[in-house]
Amino acid sequence: MSKAAAAKKPAEKLKSAALEKALGYKFKGRPLLRRALTHASVRSQREKSDDNERLEFLGDRVLALAIAELLVEMDADATEGELARRFNRLVRREACAAVARNVALGSALILSASEADSGGRSKDTILADACEALLGAVFVEAGFDVARDVVRRLWMPLIDNAPRTTADPKSALQEWAQGQGLPLPEYVEIGRDGPDHAPRFTAQVRVGRHSPAEGIGASKRSAEQAAATALLRAKGVWPADAASDSHE
Repeated sequence: MSKAAAAKKPAEKLKSAALEKALGYKFKGRPLLRRALTHASVRSQREKSDDNERLEFLGDRVLALAIAELLVEMDADATEGELARRFNRLVRREACAAVARNVALGSALILSASEADSGGRSKDTILADACEALLGAVFVEAGFDVARDVVRRLWMPLIDNAPRTTADPKSALQEWAQGQGLPLPEYVEIGRDGPDHAPRFTAQVRVGRHSPAEGIGASKRSAEQAAATALLRAKGVWPADAASDSHE
């Protein structure tokens, strides 16, 4: 081992200890923790490198189940659409990166020199993936119950601070589509009539292979909002009496 590598060991240990304290979980297997913190950029430096991509894949699923379970427990009256919107906000990249920053994960990451020099410790994608990799590592070592406790502890500030406002129809439809693993909604103007000072637009929205829905409004945007509302109601995501807001 070179002198430079030897000098890094105590620093890495201190950063890992601080991270474990923030997580509220102490790893028994140090190689497992190191793998969760190792970015794929290190792979190019060594012929054999255990990076965190497989753990990130696993942690993504652990996070999804833990958050879904928590949201159902917290609000027994929420509709599927409301739960889906909150779920998508909490598991998306930005949320995972925010949690990673809250526990100072960036300082503990193991990156290639080039990635570190390019600001890798503060990149949302790298932070989010490493955050999920840590959850995967906790799951591998201690099981789902412990991993779920870590998720609840770290994500509760995001849940407590999340706005409770209802999403506008277009945003709600997009979040529903993403939650279902479907392509993004596609809007098409299919009609326009009325005088210039008071036009009336007709828009159609389609999501994947689902039947399209139409809406009418005084502007192109309000027609699209009406179409999105119609499709949300058709899919049972919004109740039939849900208020429609054009959000001009």
